[in-house]
Amino acid sequence: MRDIEIFLTLAEELHFGRTAHRLRITQSRVSHAIKKQERRIGAPLFTRTSRSVALTPIGVQLRDELRRGSQLIESAVARARAAAQGMSDVLTVGIMGALGHVVAPVLRSFTDAYPGVELVLREAHFADPFGPLRAGTVDIQLLWLPVEEPDITVGPTVLVEPVRLAVREGSESATRTTMSVEDLGDHTLCDIGTDAPGYWADELIPPRTPTGRPIPRGPRVHTFQEMLAAIAAGRAVALVQEHCVRYYARPGIVYVPLPDGPRCRWTFVWRTATETALIRAFAAVTGDFAAAGPTSSGVTAAGCVVHEA
Repeated sequence: MRDIEIFLTLAEELHFGRTAHRLRITQSRVSHAIKKQERRIGAPLFTRTSRSVALTPIGVQLRDELRRGSQLIESAVARARAAAQGMSDVLTVGIMGALGHVVAPVLRSFTDAYPGVELVLREAHFADPFGPLRAGTVDIQLLWLPVEEPDITVGPTVLVEPVRLAVREGSESATRTTMSVEDLGDHTLCDIGTDAPGYWADELIPPRTPTGRPIPRGPRVHTFQEMLAAIAAGRAVALVQEHCVRYYARPGIVYVPLPDGPRCRWTFVWRTATETALIRAFAAVTGDFAAAGPTSSGVTAAGCVVHEA
């Protein structure tokens, strides 16, 4: 199981160093486990160069099949442990804005599996993504990746969605059918504040365009409603996730497609030091949900997560 975990983590990270750091093992341990599996199978699972790591076709097949199997095993163990402990408790989950509606199928899967557990949702804000976790006001937080905090455990990815550029209605940008990341050099993006780690904020507020032009950051905002107000006033624009088109339709705001923009990966995370059987049970259920199909997802008009074939 440990070797399978190493393989699946490397298949996700595609980087030996990050895999070792995430699993808290040495890089040589990662290399040894992969070589052992390749000898057992009789074919390479990864192609390696000095600059990149990629799955081979056999590696892709093994990843998909092992992912489903390992998550089912983890779920079974977590449920057995919960039953042995007579689990009946409260689990508090931090959710940004409308994402509680978007990931409702995931939350329902947990409450169906553990009807004795009260699931409490608390609103979180992007200005302080890790504050509620570290303060203990939530047990689990739904955040976009990457999450590279040494005290935070990263769980399964439950939603992947494209981004759009939110602009003021009546502006030149609002007349465009699409825009590109390079166009951001001609705009000012909202600044989500200093409490958010730089690497995390940069995922949706890139500092530069692909050609290296700086992207100005403008008014400081702490909540999504403050961001929408700044956009409607023409003070800035913002990259937002696809679900905002349905749940944050507002007068004065237009959401322009950004085909070459990043894909936002939403994942549940929690403090490693305060992990409990209840949190592990939640992670196991969300892992089952993620294993039902590829992690590339869309959002239906009804707000449900659907996996693409």
